Amino acid sequence: MFVGHFGVAFAAKRLAPRSSLATLIAASSFIDLVWPVLLLAGLERVRIDPAAQPFLRFEFESYPISHSALAVLGWAVAFGAAYLWRTGYRAGALATGALVASHWLLDFSTHLPDLALWPGGPRMGLGLWRSTSATVVVELLIFFAGVAIYLSTTRARTAAGRWGLAAFIVMLLFIYAGSILSGAPPSVTAVGVAGILGSALTIAWAAWADRGRAARGG
Repeated sequence: MFVGHFGVAFAAKRLAPRSSLATLIAASSFIDLVWPVLLLAGLERVRIDPAAQPFLRFEFESYPISHSALAVLGWAVAFGAAYLWRTGYRAGALATGALVASHWLLDFSTHLPDLALWPGGPRMGLGLWRSTSATVVVELLIFFAGVAIYLSTTRARTAAGRWGLAAFIVMLLFIYAGSILSGAPPSVTAVGVAGILGSALTIAWAAWADRGRAARGG
């Protein structure tokens, strides 16, 4: 899942209006931020199958540190606790911790049975990815619902908050379409590097656009 994670982050702004959209996005995609680092370090493994349909090109051979349910629970508690320590904002801490945990639940709906309950434990996954059309429909529904909630919760106060946000949404959809329509990546290293650089760009852009918005009624 890709834009579905962002949709949940957008929606969480209603629960934690003082939290930056960038922080909410970082939380919802946190384990996908950790994964490329571990991949490049050789601690987790993926195999690329260029002949497979778009959502099945990656065969996740081992990623227990980033994606096992037990590890994700630990990441969620750590993220929420760090946020609470840094800001003192309880609603934001609860929201960000829940967003980290939500990533595994959303992935569980789409992945083949490759998500371990704990390192070395049984693997699970409902396999929505077997149907490209069904995956796209579900992800876009989550994404646009989240964007709608975000827009109903905030209002633009600068051009960045209006047009920067619009461009950000279009960029996410463009990347999503590109991931489906383009070919397989050339190497695992390319996957890791692209994941790190893409995440940095996404979080920075979200922070910039969100600073140009304010809570409605505020």
